[in-house]
Amino acid sequence: MSLIRLTIDRISYSQNTNGAYALLLSEKDGERKLPVVIGAFEAQSIAVALEKEIKPPRPLTHDLFKNFSDCFEIKIKQVIIHKIIDGVFFSSLICVRDKIEEIIDSRTSDAIALAIRFNSPIFTYENVLEKAGIILKHGGEKLQKESDKSTTVDVNKMSIKQIKNAIEIAVKNEDYELAAELRDKLTKKNE
Repeated sequence: MSLIRLTIDRISYSQNTNGAYALLLSEKDGERKLPVVIGAFEAQSIAVALEKEIKPPRPLTHDLFKNFSDCFEIKIKQVIIHKIIDGVFFSSLICVRDKIEEIIDSRTSDAIALAIRFNSPIFTYENVLEKAGIILKHGGEKLQKESDKSTTVDVNKMSIKQIKNAIEIAVKNEDYELAAELRDKLTKKNE
């Protein structure tokens, strides 16, 4: 199975869940986006690493890991987001020392925070993008949040096409958590 390169698009605060953020990854040579819900600490660590001018007075955990790895000449060759189960992404760090490769299991948010610090590429597989990826289209109507509606919509009664359209609208409105929830519903509907 061939790897698909991803880049970091942006991080945004989740309107729906307190303390949660959405990390949006983009397919490098395509249109698909991969929304990943992450915690506040990981969002801060990724943001600090992306903003090269910001240097915390003490190393953050991911900075400490980088410093430790540098001391022992361990490099992160690449990060691979290799599967998604029940809305949870699973990732691996491909590490190299003395020309020996080791694969280390990692939370996706930690893997990305480290990939930035090591200038390592981030990859996924087609089946992950097929299952969890979304495509943003220009134009279209806005999607109201459930709490803003007087009546609720049963997602289980929506067609696959309706759910896909709702995902596109949620992402356009930068409501990545809603998009991730809808994506998970779509995944279960497709199983």
